[in-house]
Amino acid sequence: MPAQPYDLDAELARAAEVLRSAHRVTVLTGAGVSAESGVPTFRASDGLWEGHRIEDVATPTGFRKDPELVWRFYNGRRVNVSQVQPNPGHHALVALEDRYGSGFALATQNVDGLHQQAGSKTVFEVHGSLRRTRCTDCERVEDRGLTDLGNRPICAHCGGFLRPDIVWFHEPLPEDTWMSAMRAAQGCEVLLVVGTSAVVYPAAELIPIARRGKSPGATVIECNLDRTAATTQADIGLYGPSGETLPRLVELLR
Repeated sequence: MPAQPYDLDAELARAAEVLRSAHRVTVLTGAGVSAESGVPTFRASDGLWEGHRIEDVATPTGFRKDPELVWRFYNGRRVNVSQVQPNPGHHALVALEDRYGSGFALATQNVDGLHQQAGSKTVFEVHGSLRRTRCTDCERVEDRGLTDLGNRPICAHCGGFLRPDIVWFHEPLPEDTWMSAMRAAQGCEVLLVVGTSAVVYPAAELIPIARRGKSPGATVIECNLDRTAATTQADIGLYGPSGETLPRLVELLR
């Protein structure tokens, strides 16, 4: 028997039906959401980030070897993010938080802060934030906005050298933030996976955590441009730009 053709309208209706009866909803977002605002994903098909090896600009070793190169790279990212705005997908997630209140949580792999800029409140930034710095001596974390901080920014409190408050490769996720994200996944009735192929761990582990968390497990709704590695774990698939599918979903809930 030939496979049934994909019907986005039918999948949106299914997703809305599930969400109408839910009280606890968690969202996992990735680079695809920000890309629709014009934030480059940076990692090209050859594995380079803006012409740089990941080892040079996104690892503790790279930072120790050439901190000025790392800061030039992240200052460029900060300037880029300062020139973009949240898109309709971001705003649709704010509308979902308004609907579910304290039963809503958003875990993001993105570091641009666009969710908060759009108005999201309960946001767990599991990979850190471009807007924050962390002192390599006193560990003080501060929100510095998105201005260019120069190539050797210094902590105003102890004189130590600052680094971006970003989780680099070979570093653990921030424990408190990750534990909060896992609790939200464990307790949710619906998990929305938006703009991520779910291949970056441990963030991708939130999907099986949600599926195991409740009996018979959370319903997983995937919102991506196309089918991804997350598709086999999803119950419902909304394929297309999240800036289009999420507002349509929210409208169905009204």
